[in-house]
Amino acid sequence: MNAKHGKMLKNEKGAILMKNFLSQLALGLEPYVPGEQPKDRKYVKLNTNENPYPPSEKVEAAIHGVAMDQLRLYPDPESTDLRVTIADYFNGLVDCESALLTANNVFMGNGSDEILAFVFPAFFTGRYIVFPNITYSFYPVYANLFQTEYREIPLLEDFSVRVEDYLNLASKGDLGADGILIPNPNAPTGRALSKAEIEQIVASNPEIVVAVDEAYIDFGGESVVDLVPKYDNLLVIHTLSKSRSLAGLRVGFAIGSDILIDGLNRVKNSFNSYTMDRIAMAGAKAAILDHDHFNENRNKIIATRERVVGRLEAMGFSVVPSKANFIFISHETKPAAELFYGLRELGILVRYFKKPLIDNHLRVSIGTDEEMDQFLKALASLI
Repeated sequence: MNAKHGKMLKNEKGAILMKNFLSQLALGLEPYVPGEQPKDRKYVKLNTNENPYPPSEKVEAAIHGVAMDQLRLYPDPESTDLRVTIADYFNGLVDCESALLTANNVFMGNGSDEILAFVFPAFFTGRYIVFPNITYSFYPVYANLFQTEYREIPLLEDFSVRVEDYLNLASKGDLGADGILIPNPNAPTGRALSKAEIEQIVASNPEIVVAVDEAYIDFGGESVVDLVPKYDNLLVIHTLSKSRSLAGLRVGFAIGSDILIDGLNRVKNSFNSYTMDRIAMAGAKAAILDHDHFNENRNKIIATRERVVGRLEAMGFSVVPSKANFIFISHETKPAAELFYGLRELGILVRYFKKPLIDNHLRVSIGTDEEMDQFLKALASLI
């Protein structure tokens, strides 16, 4: 048996075993593919939208303050202290005499991806939902996993969301929907809707859940968290991975009406009651409370983003207006794939999506000023 034939038999056996062992659901899934995490060499890593700056020193102190003896005990399954902290934080951002939110309006999860995984069975399974056709590529993965039919609504040519496409969907029959999932700002484009535009969508669809994924909202967008007390159908999802520099800690939260939070808890407690560990809760609370560090870091990223956009436009690039910690770019003559591989050879990782409508664009995370200068120098050598 030659090596080639042996490999073919191995592949055939593997296919047979997969068919025998895996469920029809698992066989039909096309999993999400995360950004490259290199292990073979050191790169300037601008491909996964991580914060280039470290978390608050208060986070480190809080983590070290967790008593080792406490780790033998299960954490608080309701993350009560952290939920109170988050509710108080958002109430403090609103000029109002009475508190808008309570801990009952907050749901904690192991990163916003896990919360999105709970959102589907809680509100969308067996229903028909809509989201943009160019967006976070995990959405269709979740839809297929949780047996949710979906329709992708096309963006306009400039990659913006047309608000009219999302209005009054409950009454539109075949063109309607039983739920809406919308990222703001969008990914991978970075474009954002205003608070007024999001409220228009939520207000016109009172009978269905509107889930707004605000993973990147802190880099210049307008959050709609303060609209939650006004609309029972609004769920807002946040992560501490981006603006709080805690991607490695895995902390996310959702804010919504008591009814929506109850739905998420029903799913969570049917799957894993202890989604948040003691260390993550301690670090997350410290990050939320350190307002100065949060504002300093996000403002640096915004300033770097705007400086880099100006440089790129002068080099002949088109840049989609961004309110995120990344930019979406294309060049007038150089194909994106060519630039992607050229940058990789020069030690710089960016994200390239080989998909219709966006296969001539690159998504570039905003790093430190030094990292972005290396990126710009490398680009200049390629064009």
